[in-house]
Amino acid sequence: MAIKEKLTEDMKSAMKAKEQLKLSTIRMINSAIKNKEIDLRHPLEDNEVEAVIATAIKQRRDSVEQYKAAGRMELVEQEEGEIAILLAYLPEQLTEEQIKKLVQDAVAESGAKDAKDMGKVMKVLMPKTKGKADGAVVNRIVKEVLGG
Repeated sequence: MAIKEKLTEDMKSAMKAKEQLKLSTIRMINSAIKNKEIDLRHPLEDNEVEAVIATAIKQRRDSVEQYKAAGRMELVEQEEGEIAILLAYLPEQLTEEQIKKLVQDAVAESGAKDAKDMGKVMKVLMPKTKGKADGAVVNRIVKEVLGG
């Protein structure tokens, strides 16, 4: 089933079950998808929908950090709830061990020697991790492996 269809079905079930957080989160992501379709002037494919969802998750993670710094724990809980709901629509996320293995393979494949070669590694690595891992985590692990 396409992601957009699954979102529609889940929105209907959230309405029936009166799950307000899930309902508002799905409505928000549907709106973001519709806006992206208007911008691009074509219906989004699943990989494009995944990119929209990944962007929304990244925005919420940034918000969580800012809310924690401001001591607004009720908002932190809401954002984390939205993140959990959105993650269900992405492919299964890679663990740090899996990312580290991919990074090591990418380093070997690109012939990278040190932190200066990070661009070469990322060029090989990002197509393999796109939508499956947070870019900030991938970046951190690449730096660790390259000694940067």
